Amino acid sequence: MPAGTFAMGDAFGEGYAGDGERPVHDVTLPAYLVDATTVTNAAFSAFVKATGYRTTAEQAGSSAVLHLAVERAGTRQHVVREVPGTPWWWEVRGASWRAPEGPGSTSATRANHPVVHVSHHDAEAYCSWAGKRLPSEAEWERAARGGLTGARFPWGDEREPGGRWAMNIWQGTFPTRNTEDDGHLTTAPVKSYRPNGFGLWQVAGNVWEWCADRFDPTYYERSPALDPRGPATGDLRVMRGGSYLCDDSYCDRYRLAARSATTPDSSAANLGFRCANDA
Repeated sequence: MPAGTFAMGDAFGEGYAGDGERPVHDVTLPAYLVDATTVTNAAFSAFVKATGYRTTAEQAGSSAVLHLAVERAGTRQHVVREVPGTPWWWEVRGASWRAPEGPGSTSATRANHPVVHVSHHDAEAYCSWAGKRLPSEAEWERAARGGLTGARFPWGDEREPGGRWAMNIWQGTFPTRNTEDDGHLTTAPVKSYRPNGFGLWQVAGNVWEWCADRFDPTYYERSPALDPRGPATGDLRVMRGGSYLCDDSYCDRYRLAARSATTPDSSAANLGFRCANDA
């Protein structure tokens, strides 16, 4: 990514007030590098093989999985509980990057899918091993926009350009029925659909992507114009891009300006990352 300035934030006023997507503000970034795809199961497996690393989910012994994916994989016997407040998430004993739906499932047959069930700590560990780092939130949004100013999506403003799905999100009635019109119940291979104008794949939908920044919904009101790196303090870390679980009925955070956050030790079956680096 060459050095340059872009307009960061929600140009349509469509975001949740608590997410802090406004005001739209100009941000100038120096040149930097960003991966074209999220980190795959194959790449993460190489990291684990080289280092013996154990993820947060593996250490905890469980992670969150979409209930429909559990039913399809036949791993319901490993369900610990429904996650309070989000009954479509089931905590599954033994779910991890190796076994995305729990014991009996495997990521080995999904080598070119994004690695999931990775915490912010796990993402940082991989980046360090690879000689990279996580992107800042500003770096992520500029790269994701693909050169478009103020657009909702990486390709423009229409959710389904030409009447076709351009990203992996929910179709049907959330959270009980997914028609899978886009061909996927959970993750899609990282080079599905089309890349944006900068050559990045799937910056909308598929999996949430960790950013380096801490989260504060008021940060845009005071963030520096030059290379912002997020607030100095805070318990939550930024996630961007939405996931295959996003649906208009409860969450339209697959928009380019959309923000979300969770604790850095969180893991789930729709949470991954891509790497960046200094130029």
